[in-house]
Amino acid sequence: MRVYATTDPRLGPAAIGAYARRVEALGYDGMHVSETMHDPFLLAAQALQATSLVTVRTSIAVAFVRSPVLTAYTAWDLARLSGGRFQLGLGTQIRQNIEERYAMPWSDPAARMREYVRVVRAAFATFRTGELVPFVGEHYRFTRMQSDFNPYDGGDLPPEPPIYLGGVGRRMCRVAGEVADGYLGHPTSGPRSIAEDIRPALAEGAAGSGRVLADLDIIAGVRVISGASDADLARERERQRRQLAFLYSTPAYRRGLEHADLGHLQQSLARMVRADEWEGLPAVVTDDVLAALLPIARYPELAAVIGERVGGLVDGITLAPPADPVDDSRFADVVAQLQEL
Repeated sequence: MRVYATTDPRLGPAAIGAYARRVEALGYDGMHVSETMHDPFLLAAQALQATSLVTVRTSIAVAFVRSPVLTAYTAWDLARLSGGRFQLGLGTQIRQNIEERYAMPWSDPAARMREYVRVVRAAFATFRTGELVPFVGEHYRFTRMQSDFNPYDGGDLPPEPPIYLGGVGRRMCRVAGEVADGYLGHPTSGPRSIAEDIRPALAEGAAGSGRVLADLDIIAGVRVISGASDADLARERERQRRQLAFLYSTPAYRRGLEHADLGHLQQSLARMVRADEWEGLPAVVTDDVLAALLPIARYPELAAVIGERVGGLVDGITLAPPADPVDDSRFADVVAQLQEL
């Protein structure tokens, strides 16, 4: 099983290099950089320059706020900069964020993402060969590439950046199975969601492209409550309680609660958000709710607990390193144990 570090969204360009070196020293296979407070491609560039071994993947870069060809240029340059260690993870975000936070138009996300990925691949082929590989669809039209704008130089090139898609709903998972190299799971999608919803939808999409599920790299987002002591576990419970209360207030993530027989909580959380009752959100996520949603284990048992939950369902996971680097030597053992699964 491959293991990828998540990145605190507050971590900016000045700090990402040191964090990436820490991730590499812990033995991770790679790291994810998200699009929240900072540009994910800028973070990826800094992380790649600070390291020599780990894969750096955007998880996710928001597709619909960028031209697919502009995304292809950036991904291509990052792949060349790193000798092929960059991977492109894309996602849609929700309509309200696209329209109101990014000030961009919204349309059918699944159909649009399918075309978006195909345009990126057409651009990659154009950059590799020097000849335009056009694409014309309902949402995107890529029919022009003058030689002065084509990065093709005839030299040795690294492999094209693999494209991963993030998604929660079955339609987007089918698109990932159809056009992507891999799938990035959301941390609200637990083992039942993966087994009953995500894997079947990915398989349907793959079959539509003449592929099988095994052709896809499936990465699960894993959240845990862990630490070296009871005090560590208590602190992590409170941190996760607050984060999960916010996450599950989003209707798109209700399915994860339903699989834990907790679907009724989503309406309560959403109502509190609409009423700006932010301080009261964590109280909804009781200790019993936490135990139903997340694995809880100290470091020596953590790898086995995660393996029991998602082993055999996915090819890799994301797992945050300890908040305090003092625990890094213990956590490096966890990463190594997971990689042996």
